Amino acid sequence: MTKYANAFLKNLTTALEFVIAALLAAGIIIMTFQLLLSFGSLTDLNKYPNYDDLLTVCFNLIIGVEMIRMLYLHTPMTVFEVLLFAIARQIIIDHSSSFNSLLGVIAIAILFAVRKFLFVAFDETERVTFRSDQKVRHVNRLIHANIPYEDDETLLDVLMKQMNNEEIEIGVGACTYFHKFGLRVAKITDGKITRIEVIRSIQ
Repeated sequence: MTKYANAFLKNLTTALEFVIAALLAAGIIIMTFQLLLSFGSLTDLNKYPNYDDLLTVCFNLIIGVEMIRMLYLHTPMTVFEVLLFAIARQIIIDHSSSFNSLLGVIAIAILFAVRKFLFVAFDETERVTFRSDQKVRHVNRLIHANIPYEDDETLLDVLMKQMNNEEIEIGVGACTYFHKFGLRVAKITDGKITRIEVIRSIQ
């Protein structure tokens, strides 16, 4: 029962995230059109939008776009970009004090340090599943990967060779890693590996 409840909640939250992202996108599109229509008032400093209003709205729209990406991608990089734009907006728009601006700059520096030293190559990945008998040269051409192979080797050949070298026990979920990509056993049928997942870093 718990398994079904977890599956239902997972599907429900995913659907809600897409609905929220769609509503946010619709709102951003409407606000963008409103901003375009109000451009005639830019020459009058007493009307909306003046330069400060324009800057504020543009930053808000950019942050909204990054939030949409965060909702459907679920990667550390999208969270990083939302935080980066939000802090940058506070520094540029707020104009409160030099101390607050300094704190904002320090916060941005910390964000970049976290990105450089704490993000790992496989934090953001692209995953594609292939038949195990798929030729590696076709996979490389299809997803623009650089899986090393010889002659007419298949994904299974490359995976088994690497697993034997690393003495990895074969089973569903077993992985072997190369530079900027990995191969994972996705499915085993009747004791044979039938599906292999190519996990590629997109950083």
